[in-house]
Amino acid sequence: MIYEMRIYHAMPGKLPALLQRFETITCRKFEEHGIKVIGYWTTVVGESNQQLIYICQYEDLNARERAWAAFSADPEWQQKRAESERDGPLVHHITNMLLRPTSFSPLQ
Repeated sequence: MIYEMRIYHAMPGKLPALLQRFETITCRKFEEHGIKVIGYWTTVVGESNQQLIYICQYEDLNARERAWAAFSADPEWQQKRAESERDGPLVHHITNMLLRPTSFSPLQ
């Protein structure tokens, strides 16, 4: 298994709109395209409270590439993303890390 931790650093004041977009369209599209998310979080205490953090699980790197290519090319996703950013982008930047579990990790 490969895991991917993604941190979306929201534009100032845009985290609520980003969370709404995930709740109303992104999560469904992820599922349709084989992006299995094991959890979503926002920061309570830490560097910034304007972040959405989530972790995805894939069989391997090829599965990840296929899933993200299909998601990115999805016409409904492209339309809804454009609509949600009519007043400007919701995300300043994204940090992501591809992770491999250790031999002693509960998640394999």
